Amino acid sequence: MTVAVLGGGRSSEHDVSRASAASVADAIDADRYRVLQVTIDRDGQWELDGTPVALVPAAGDQAWLIPLSGGGAPQPVDLVFPVLHGPWGEDGTVQGLCDTVGVPYVGADVASSAVGMDKALFHVLATAAGIPRVETLIVMHDEWLSDPEGVRDRVAQAVGYPAFAKPARLGSSFGISPVDDEAALGPALQLAFAHDPKALVERRAMGREVEVGLLGDEHPHASPLGEILHDSDWYDHDAKYREGGMRLQVPADVPAHVQEHARQLAVRAWNAIGCSGLARVDFFLEGEDLYISEINTIPGFTSTSVWGRLMAADGFTYAQLVQRLIDLALERHQRAKAYRG
Repeated sequence: MTVAVLGGGRSSEHDVSRASAASVADAIDADRYRVLQVTIDRDGQWELDGTPVALVPAAGDQAWLIPLSGGGAPQPVDLVFPVLHGPWGEDGTVQGLCDTVGVPYVGADVASSAVGMDKALFHVLATAAGIPRVETLIVMHDEWLSDPEGVRDRVAQAVGYPAFAKPARLGSSFGISPVDDEAALGPALQLAFAHDPKALVERRAMGREVEVGLLGDEHPHASPLGEILHDSDWYDHDAKYREGGMRLQVPADVPAHVQEHARQLAVRAWNAIGCSGLARVDFFLEGEDLYISEINTIPGFTSTSVWGRLMAADGFTYAQLVQRLIDLALERHQRAKAYRG
């Protein structure tokens, strides 16, 4: 059975994705699977061993990676393992391609990937589902350009200060900046709009940052609650990826009922977007009050990333996690075929 691991991608999280994809490829059992490491470059071109390729349908549940230049034989693909962070990979686009081609793939489907990627959509859905969120205002770029004073008024009334401004559809803290007062709102929104025409302004939670890992399908396993500890003013990109920039404490030093409540809320968020495979749910903890920040459907995926370490606290090895995700993908694909008749 051949597994194509996708890494890289067009987003600003290209390098993080390549590191995650390399870890996944190394962890796949070479006695059971043939692994093809496919790199998607920053322009969107797919490459296998340096040769441009395209994913096309084949008979049954297979696909083919077809060389686009330089000769070479087509390579059969039985399963796609996307390890793509951010837009053009974590947002439902690659998942839609796999569905169209008809090949099984690891992780969330098109709709849940799109909602997980889009923090504004997730905010709307989570609020409708009664999942606690900090006060948030969704702002479109055109709205800001045409009526900045109106936006300032709405932020003051609905969110207040201090706050954060962030792009709706990006990860790894790119484009996020603190907004300490009204004077800082304009520059912060302009930075967010440099990445996405849709932005969020959220009240700055004055508490702790905690996270739960999830693995499964309709009834996912929820990890212990872990706490992100760092010395930065806030959990920015540098704190996330600089060596020693953050420390993860698992389990978090919280009362047992807070631990349990966090796991329950994480599962509620998972079910609200119809997730499957894996996810990491991020929270703010103010006292004993939990507010969901976001759900990541393809979280950082090296053996030292937060999701893997959260699951390791419940005894999962990295190789076991990778194998379980492959199993879940194949099971979901067979169920979907049954519904399609």
